[in-house]
Amino acid sequence: MVKGIGILGIRVPAIRKCAKEYCTLSLRDIENLLRSPFHEARLLAVLILVARYSSEKQCGEQQAIFRFYLRHAACINNWDLVDCSAPHIIGAHLFSRNRKPVYRLVRSKSLWERRMAVMSTLYFVKRDDFTDTLTIAAMLLADPEDLIHKAVGWMLREVGKRSRDIETGFLARHYKEMPRTMLRYAIEKLPESERQAYLHGSYRPAAQSASRIAPDDARILGPQQGSC
Repeated sequence: MVKGIGILGIRVPAIRKCAKEYCTLSLRDIENLLRSPFHEARLLAVLILVARYSSEKQCGEQQAIFRFYLRHAACINNWDLVDCSAPHIIGAHLFSRNRKPVYRLVRSKSLWERRMAVMSTLYFVKRDDFTDTLTIAAMLLADPEDLIHKAVGWMLREVGKRSRDIETGFLARHYKEMPRTMLRYAIEKLPESERQAYLHGSYRPAAQSASRIAPDDARILGPQQGSC
């Protein structure tokens, strides 16, 4: 938990129930919640934003929520706040749009904004779109923060659930330079023999797996097709 943030002791299911009841709360009131010194108030705020974004049918309203979320990123400053909201707001909004905002977050000095970038790609991964996850993972190999290592490893594992070849292709190129935590998270679902080989630096990938990684790690997607 971030230093200086208070805890009220309210359980998450109760906060989620409250978010459903107050999903029409105005952005001004949500801003007040985000600026609260209590973690539960901020969690309530991001859950309401997620509910608001998901229920909106108008592109203009969704855009307003997306921009509001990014403007208040400094208040979304704990891993659970990021993880429960970034995929459903940033990821959902940019799935059919230009994804450059994600890369601005990747390059942020803020740990939480970099985690937002990583976690937003979960929305893409669940729709079999892996390129940004792999690109961002490569960009963050040298990141100093353990919470980034965990997030990147988790997203690589999610890629592997859908395409083992693509995950192992990425690992073949990068596993020797990956932070230990990132690697452990990424290989968690692989067979034990493969995990041990990765951890001991002795894995020998098949030529096919190494060549089937998605497009070049450094590529950033251009404008995406969308209705608004």
